[in-house]
Amino acid sequence: MVSMSKDTPRLDPAAIVTSAMRIADAEGLTAITIRRLAQEHGVTPMALYRHFRDKDDLLDALAARLLADIRLPAPTTAPWDEQIRAVLAACLAVLRPHPAVAGLVPARILLSEPGLTLVERTLALLDEAGFAPDQATEIGSQALCSLVTLVATEPGAATENTDPDTRDDVIRAKRAALRALAPQRYPHILAAADALTLCADRDNYYDLGIEFAVAGIRGIRPATRTSG
Repeated sequence: MVSMSKDTPRLDPAAIVTSAMRIADAEGLTAITIRRLAQEHGVTPMALYRHFRDKDDLLDALAARLLADIRLPAPTTAPWDEQIRAVLAACLAVLRPHPAVAGLVPARILLSEPGLTLVERTLALLDEAGFAPDQATEIGSQALCSLVTLVATEPGAATENTDPDTRDDVIRAKRAALRALAPQRYPHILAAADALTLCADRDNYYDLGIEFAVAGIRGIRPATRTSG
């Protein structure tokens, strides 16, 4: 059992979050445990519980870390949709490297100051676009969830952290399975077999996702505001 001597450095909660992020990136959220993190930092699990009540509290901290890393662009006089695009791009830049953790953000966005700042900025822009608070909230929430989905479902991303040989084998197997389909029944799937198994141009994939979200928002008709 790991023990902490008087000479053991004071445990840094930020370092614990960094370790948890690294584990999640490599192995997924289920690989994160208080015991494993305690072992990595040479302390007892009880030492971590002094900083995090439980794993859920640690997951809150992971979401807060991502939100804190978002560098929102300064407000400008540009049209609201251009500013929304810039905000979404700033969010996506932080979420992309952490697909396993990105899904924690939507439900925890109001639990930290950076999250509150992001929500306030987004709602202000949607207010400028003519959306009432209730409608703006739904639009902002769905836009964020669309970014999380983009990150989580990027073609080929599931094998990103496997060794190159294994990754190539997995991709080849998926591609071969699609190409084995009946061409008369699935001609378009066969034509898109490469794109369905691996994202050839990741930047274009994400740029398209942002444009899709912004175009969708522009296409929504603001609901009639109620007085009072």
